[in-house]
Amino acid sequence: MSALKIDFMGKRLMATFLSGALLLVALGSLFSQGLNLGLDFTGGSLVEVKLAEKVAPQTVRGYLVSAGFTNGTVQTFGSDEDLLIRVPPQQGVDGSSQASLGDEIFTALASQYPGIVLQQSNYVGPAVGDELAEDGGLALLTALLVVMLYILFRFTKQFSVGAVVALAHDVVIVLGCFSVFRWTFDLTVLAALLAVIGYSLNDTIVVSDRIRENFRRARRGTPVEIINEALNQTLGRTLVTSLTTLFVLLALLFAGGEVIRGFATALSIGVVIGTYSSIYVAANVLLVMNITREDLLVPEPEQDGNEDGSYP
Repeated sequence: MSALKIDFMGKRLMATFLSGALLLVALGSLFSQGLNLGLDFTGGSLVEVKLAEKVAPQTVRGYLVSAGFTNGTVQTFGSDEDLLIRVPPQQGVDGSSQASLGDEIFTALASQYPGIVLQQSNYVGPAVGDELAEDGGLALLTALLVVMLYILFRFTKQFSVGAVVALAHDVVIVLGCFSVFRWTFDLTVLAALLAVIGYSLNDTIVVSDRIRENFRRARRGTPVEIINEALNQTLGRTLVTSLTTLFVLLALLFAGGEVIRGFATALSIGVVIGTYSSIYVAANVLLVMNITREDLLVPEPEQDGNEDGSYP
């Protein structure tokens, strides 16, 4: 028995309104302005250079704009002298010229910043970007479908629906944050979304397993009381796991540099939302679907013999 007596389900109506508001904002932003897709999906040129001395990224970006390379981003990575330059396909430039855009960018920078060294120059075509976007969407949908089937076979349909609703809730809110704040969405963020699904699923399974055991063991008590007891019993484990994971992600976010910032940001938001959804969203769905003790009882094996129980 848990010493904690927090009435989680007593706040489920407030949590429902909170989740609804977050989902409305996220979906509204996704439909109205979409995601700020990175070069992995839109195509374009990526150039890594090393300057002879420190120069502010904003200064370099301003020079590139004056040289005719618009809508690009310039970021430091590693040291202050190392710059990562991303430039999307330029309007009015044919396909063959787009492929050599990285070399043109370096040539323009070399005329302004003597001693600059080209580390690498890559070009991603728009066809490859479209294929990556399609494959990424299919990967997310496949992950949700496999999770639903796994929970369906391990638990019951109520737990299956609750887990998938919670996971979809987490993914949409993380996507909404990237849409609202116009953070760049690239392949590293997509990988983080898949990791969020795995993390949130693990948390949801632990909570669901305790809820199932409490329903089977309880001889009295309402579903709200039984679920509250299960949530209190798993709260310590949930918080310790979430906080230790979050500490590592925050270290990556603030000290890992620009290259993995999107990945760390998506996972940090996902861990917080995933912990919340495993407590309120998944458990709330169970109550909405009127789960009972009878739904979770293990069927007794049938005995061979005559109808009166005797054996021939």
